[in-house]
Amino acid sequence: MTVLPRPTILSIEPYVGGESKIPGVNRIIKLSSNEGAFGPPPAAIEAITRAARDAHRYPDGGATALREALGRRWGLDPARIVCGNGSDELIAHLCLAYGGEGTEIIMSAYGFMMYDIAGRYAGSRVLKVAEKDGFADIDAMLAAVGPRTRIVFIANPNNPTGALLPEAEMVRLRAGLRDDILLVLDSAYAEYVTTPGYDAGAAIVDSAGNTIMLRTFSKIFGLGGMRVGWGYAPADIVDTLNRVRGPFNVAAASQAAAVAALGEEGWVEKCVAHNTEWRGRVSAAITAAGHQVQPSQTNFILVDFGTADGAKAADAKLKAKGLIVRGMTGYGLPQCLRITIGDAEECQLVIDAFA
Repeated sequence: MTVLPRPTILSIEPYVGGESKIPGVNRIIKLSSNEGAFGPPPAAIEAITRAARDAHRYPDGGATALREALGRRWGLDPARIVCGNGSDELIAHLCLAYGGEGTEIIMSAYGFMMYDIAGRYAGSRVLKVAEKDGFADIDAMLAAVGPRTRIVFIANPNNPTGALLPEAEMVRLRAGLRDDILLVLDSAYAEYVTTPGYDAGAAIVDSAGNTIMLRTFSKIFGLGGMRVGWGYAPADIVDTLNRVRGPFNVAAASQAAAVAALGEEGWVEKCVAHNTEWRGRVSAAITAAGHQVQPSQTNFILVDFGTADGAKAADAKLKAKGLIVRGMTGYGLPQCLRITIGDAEECQLVIDAFA
């Protein structure tokens, strides 16, 4: 006999990351994974190099220095911060700790794929709620809540659409949920938002409770390969995550790199200015070429080609020029491609390709 996993495990479609190679093409521009346009900050690279000398030592299991650095940077209580091997790890632990067989998890139709994967892994039933005009529909999400609902996931701004909901909608979502439902505010792209009045989630955590804000070092801080994510939540939720996470879940070099990245003077400002400028330029060029671009407050744009065949044809032409972008079939958007905002040269190559 073959040992079989729980049935919900076999319903999971494995996560497939952005492509990175094109057979027969020498120079490749990878714009498929929303990685930072400028790579890691110089201070982070130096910190990684120094940390290599002590690679035989176990890391600080509590990520003390990193939590303290995060607290200073964002004005948060370090005791209410928990760090993970990327925010993906924290998403999985939340689903396992608060979900499970007989429970339901709610997300928007085009929310981050890991919510669905982690929810099924935990044994929960995952409900994907239809969106409205490219945005998560708060009324529909609230209407989907039932007696078995235990977690609601929402990313703001969202991946893969780039859509940003007003702060009032996030407040309304939390207010409309029962007290026994955990709201997970995924703010992986928070640093790129330029809309006045935006809050990444800390205010709702402090005012309403039963909420966790998730953040990452994989985007604007250019540390995707180091796998560092973090969450800010009420003390009881942090205590729960500390009970189930691995004892050394964030590597020593990763912790050192993240602390150094937070201290890199002017890094975020430089990246935001570049991203805002070139996101606008690339969006305008693609719109001028006759394609629909979803408004974005992230470091990527979602382009709608009308049909799946149109998206495949565009993808093939971009690949022929060495440009790798992200197909959206796995997200239920086969007519779309997601394009990361790279450095100036890479963005100009995208513009030229569409022209």
